[in-house]
Amino acid sequence: MRKIRCAIYTRKSSEEGLEQDFNSLHAQREACAAYVASQKAEGWVLLPDAYDDGGLSGGTLERPALHRLLEAIDQGLIDQIVVYKIDRLTRSLADFAKIVDRLDGAGASFVSVTQSFNTATSMGRLTLNMLLSFAQFEREVTAERIRDKISASKRRGLWMGGNVPIGYEADGRSLRIDPTEAETVRSLFRLYQKHGSVRAVKREADRLELRSKSRLAASGEPRGGGPFDRGHIYYILTNPVYAGRIRHRKTVYPGQHPPIVDPDLWDSVQMQLQAEAAKPRTAEPTSDKQKSFSPLIGKLFDETGDRLTPSHTKTKAGKRLRYYVSHRLIRRSGESQVTGWRLPAPGLENGIAHLLQRHVQMSSFLSRVLPDADADDLHRLSGRMDDLPGQAKGNNAALLFQLVEHIHIAPGDIRITLDAAVLAQHLGVPVTRIASEALTIAAPFQQRKRGVETRLILSDGQHARDDVLLRNMAKAQQWLEAIKNGKSYDEVAAETGTTRRRVQQIIGLALLAPDITRDAIQGHQPVGFTTRWFLRHPMPSDWDAQRRLIRAL
Repeated sequence: MRKIRCAIYTRKSSEEGLEQDFNSLHAQREACAAYVASQKAEGWVLLPDAYDDGGLSGGTLERPALHRLLEAIDQGLIDQIVVYKIDRLTRSLADFAKIVDRLDGAGASFVSVTQSFNTATSMGRLTLNMLLSFAQFEREVTAERIRDKISASKRRGLWMGGNVPIGYEADGRSLRIDPTEAETVRSLFRLYQKHGSVRAVKREADRLELRSKSRLAASGEPRGGGPFDRGHIYYILTNPVYAGRIRHRKTVYPGQHPPIVDPDLWDSVQMQLQAEAAKPRTAEPTSDKQKSFSPLIGKLFDETGDRLTPSHTKTKAGKRLRYYVSHRLIRRSGESQVTGWRLPAPGLENGIAHLLQRHVQMSSFLSRVLPDADADDLHRLSGRMDDLPGQAKGNNAALLFQLVEHIHIAPGDIRITLDAAVLAQHLGVPVTRIASEALTIAAPFQQRKRGVETRLILSDGQHARDDVLLRNMAKAQQWLEAIKNGKSYDEVAAETGTTRRRVQQIIGLALLAPDITRDAIQGHQPVGFTTRWFLRHPMPSDWDAQRRLIRAL
């Protein structure tokens, strides 16, 4: 019979009565020892070491005797902890879960002598799972309660903690102005009003030797006090706290703290920032050539959630080629196993602009976006929508791209989500009137690989003609007619300047089911049905089998 080494753990929250000859700790130990003795037939053996914590709360794990006990378990010296009641071990369900995980890792368990609870049995495990479920429930309820409290407090304009922004000092549930730092904040707002560029504000702030807020980290180390970077300047310029307001998620409430800058000035700067963001993003002026920009920066994401970031290369002739590349390809450059998207920027931008243009010009777009609008409203607002494509012709699609909140690219599918706030602002209606379900554009696409880059052939949702496939289908019909008229494969290959194998491969396109050929001509074929796919997959002669194979793409 296997010997089960048992250790008794006792605890008392207060020190009252511990000076007595027979106190609560002795009573607990006596009851536990009697229980261990009753299990002698099961191989239980009581260890002589005493693990007693007197005058210590069960709401914390910082107890000397408990530490010694858990260390002995980790060393494999104890098989079973015996307690008088579960709450002697801990009163915290979160700590209870930690202790059980530690016991499981050491192959140990514990038992309560006054409660039917033994983690070495199936019933004990069931009880454990129930308690852990309640622990999870308690944590979630507590988190919800905290979130609701923060939300309610911010609606009242209260400061709910966190890093105090430069220009202020914490004052209970509010903020008070630090005069020296506040002047730095005002200087940044004045500089932006004057120059209209965060980059220029950064240069001027460095020249004026403006410094960020100095603070102490939790470790006691000094932080901050250095020059501002552009990201910090942008954060300050867009932080509504400086206008005497409190932001909670996407909603801004009047605050109870004094503003550092005039609210009208803050609103003016926000409009200036939005107008600046709508301009094409260009590189630093390094030459007189037309600068390239990437209007979809920050809006593109792939199927893994990774963003696509702008990149470029230059040809030997000095031509600049722009791409949107999965960020992991840049972050983990040189690793052979990393895969991702590398999309030529002009083609992608033109395709997305075409989809946006077609979508907003549809007669049903406004009625779906504004389901509560009457005929007069729709007629009045349609002119504003007509302005969008008119101002976004050619490569200048910046105005259309303002409507885009984000774009999700997955194999064979692209989804564009429009920004409800920007659309509402353009239409001059409250954002609450915009129907969110009408803001998504979904379109299939075909992929064309050329080296490491991928070119997308976007469909507008109605026609996705594959010109390469159609040309090869036409060749296949001509070559099949030549074979029927008595020519050999070699003769057809010689006449057309190709190889015998190529003729044998392509001619199979003339043997497809009529409806498959018709769908390809009309652009209704599956996205994956391309010439490359056809050449790599044997096509059965039976038409029903062909349909099943292609339908599965």
